[in-house]
Amino acid sequence: MYVAMVKAPPELVERSPMAMGSSRVAHHHNLRHHSERPNSISSFLSPKLSIYILAACVTLFVIFHIQSLQTPPESTSSLPSWSLNLMRQWQRVINTTTTAATATAEEITSTSFTNNYTNELNALRDKLRQSVTFLPLKDLRYAHAALVGHTWFMSSMYDSSDEEGEVQYQHFPSQLSSNRLLCLKGRDNHDGSWNSYALAWPDALPHNATLMTGLSFISYNHYSYENIWHGLAAVMPFVAWHKKNSCAKPERWILYHWGEIRSRMGVWLSTLMEATFGGPPFVEVFDGFEEGRAVCFEKAVVMRHNEGGMSRDQRMEVYDLMRCKARAYCNVSSEGEDRRRKIGMTLFMRTGPRSFKNESAVVGIFEKECAKVDGCRLMVAHSNNLTFCDQVKLMSMTDILMSPHGAQLTNMFLMDRNSSVMEFFPKGWLKLAGVGQFVYHWIASWSGMRHHGAWRDPNGELCQYSEDDRRCMSLYKNGKIGYNETYFSEWSRSVLNEVKTRKMEEVANGAPLSSTGCICR
Repeated sequence: MYVAMVKAPPELVERSPMAMGSSRVAHHHNLRHHSERPNSISSFLSPKLSIYILAACVTLFVIFHIQSLQTPPESTSSLPSWSLNLMRQWQRVINTTTTAATATAEEITSTSFTNNYTNELNALRDKLRQSVTFLPLKDLRYAHAALVGHTWFMSSMYDSSDEEGEVQYQHFPSQLSSNRLLCLKGRDNHDGSWNSYALAWPDALPHNATLMTGLSFISYNHYSYENIWHGLAAVMPFVAWHKKNSCAKPERWILYHWGEIRSRMGVWLSTLMEATFGGPPFVEVFDGFEEGRAVCFEKAVVMRHNEGGMSRDQRMEVYDLMRCKARAYCNVSSEGEDRRRKIGMTLFMRTGPRSFKNESAVVGIFEKECAKVDGCRLMVAHSNNLTFCDQVKLMSMTDILMSPHGAQLTNMFLMDRNSSVMEFFPKGWLKLAGVGQFVYHWIASWSGMRHHGAWRDPNGELCQYSEDDRRCMSLYKNGKIGYNETYFSEWSRSVLNEVKTRKMEEVANGAPLSSTGCICR
């Protein structure tokens, strides 16, 4: 009976590993008490009283058997009434004494043990709370290699992936965090080293900490959430995790750039996330919290490597999902037999840096080539005066996208798979722009498109330094793009013929227009 009475109260059953260790110590201490407490009962049942009880039992046993020798044992009713009464009274005494002794022992055991156990747990909980250590979100020790390895954001933490070729992330609580929750402190938007993070046990959160329920997405972006390419690269892994984890949706987003908190996404990116997750993204900035007060999260997913580590197939599936969600959100459909027999050719223009010097001449060249192909239609649009849904609709009608290098090319994933991309650069980029100039080659491959190369203007402003001097890039970066009529004509003619042949084969083979990708409803 003692074992049943020493069970801890329900709210104290689940503990952290350290707490569980203390529980085992307490349990051992408890077992020691069990071995000692029967002595209090023994003192209650003294040796002298035990002898009296034994003598009484023997006397009754002898009387019973003497009577049984004189009376046939047919039933207990044949026993003398005085004998039966004596036996019943003695049984009541034994029962009452045993019950009283047992109850007293249990009361003493329960009260004493519970108080000791509770006190020990409270003391341990306080120690765990005091041991929670906050570290800077931005670790300046790794400033020289901010994007390498663990990165300088939450540098003490390790990423995981469910399988090879899938997104790298951190999940709290999890086995890797020893089932601890992620806690954040600070809301500085100028220096990320003033913001901090820590891990804490669910039942030993820092003093005065606030627990935010539901799922939280915590994003690190080395660049900007306003730029549609850099912003998309930062949030894309969350879409991959969402797809992999039963389409789980976040209650909030927490956005960081170099450890500095950011209050919003760009309009294009925010609308895409609204379409993907079925509601406007709420960006938490902790305005309602006292400075220095910790906030802990019931569930949190952290991404800090963009789509790094994801295989091409995984990326294509994520782009398929976002394309499908965006079209559904904007009530756009590319279905229909007429689309199979038409070719949409779109000149997606920029204004300012990296725009065409002579737009009308460029439009004329591609217009003439498009007119030579049955079913070809040329569309000209400027990215800066289109809404998100305008861009989704335009891309859904586009088979060949022609545009200068720039963030507007990110829209290419909204086209049907196997669509074509033609890119244009101003002078100087090939030598000086670095690997980043190939980003739209990559996104074309990742989203299932076909990048047909780039034209690089050999002419442009003169730099006072040699053309391979990196100081010239500040001049070339915002340069404008000329044109080469002969090259543009031959290039577009080749791409148009390839697209026409592909579409004819798709019609003959009955291939679907595009994969739906909408697995999350």
